[in-house]
Amino acid sequence: MDGSQPYNPRTVEEVFRDFKSRRAGIIRALTTDVEEFYQQCDPEKENLCLYGYPNEQWEVNLPAEEVPPELPEPALGINFARDGMPEKDWLALVAVHGDAWLLAVAFYFGARFGFDKADRKRLFNMINDLPTIFEVVSGGAKKQAKEKSSVSNHSSSKSKSNSKAKGSEQQSKFPKASTPKDDDEDGLDEEEDEEHGDTLCGSCGENYASDEFWICCDICEVWFHGSCVKITPARAEHIKQYKCPACTNKRVRP
Repeated sequence: MDGSQPYNPRTVEEVFRDFKSRRAGIIRALTTDVEEFYQQCDPEKENLCLYGYPNEQWEVNLPAEEVPPELPEPALGINFARDGMPEKDWLALVAVHGDAWLLAVAFYFGARFGFDKADRKRLFNMINDLPTIFEVVSGGAKKQAKEKSSVSNHSSSKSKSNSKAKGSEQQSKFPKASTPKDDDEDGLDEEEDEEHGDTLCGSCGENYASDEFWICCDICEVWFHGSCVKITPARAEHIKQYKCPACTNKRVRP
C-alpha cells in the first residue's frame, strides 16, 4: 500500500499532520470500515498489527521484519483476542493500543529530529486537543460533543434558539450553502458559527465549520463530516433516517 512508504516529517506541524492522518486511518478501520477490519483480523492467522498511514488509509498486516524497525511497531497479535471478548470491548482494546502507538510514532519523530522541550510540549498540546481513538470508538467523543453542544445551547439567547428552530428539519441533515449573502444573512451565519463552534465530528474529532457538509445521526444525535462517513449532500437527500457507523454496528456478533 502506498501509505506504507517511508515518510519523515521534520517540524512540529508536519509531525502533527502525520499524527492526524494515521489517526484518521485507524478510526476509519474501527468505525466506518469495521466489518472489513473484523474479517481481516482472523485469529487463525499469525501475529497481526493495525497500521495507520499518512494518506489516512489503514492496513492489517504482519509486523516489520527488520530489527530494530524503522518506526515503532503497533501492538502485536490484535487478532488473537477477537473472539475471546465482546466485539465492543475488543475494538476498545485495539483503540487503546492504537493511541499508544500514535504517540510513540509522533515522539519518535520528535526525538529523531531534535525537538526541544518547547517543541515537544507544543506537539503534545496539539495532539491532546483531539479526542483519543478510544474516546471516538467507545463513544466518549460523542458524549463530549453532546456536552459541549448542550453548554453552547444553554448559553445561547432566545433569539438564537428561535432562529435555529426555523428550518430545523432541513438543517438537521444539511449545512447552509456557501453562497453570497447580504448583511442580515452574515449576521445569522455568525450566530450559527458561534453556536456550533464547539461541536466536534463524532468520527475525526475536528470542530464544526460552516463551509463543510455535515450530517447528524438520528439515533445518537451526533454530528459528522459527510466525508468522514462517506455521505454526500446528494445522497443525504434520499436518506429518511441517518444512522452513523457506530449506531449501525451496535449488534451482537454470533
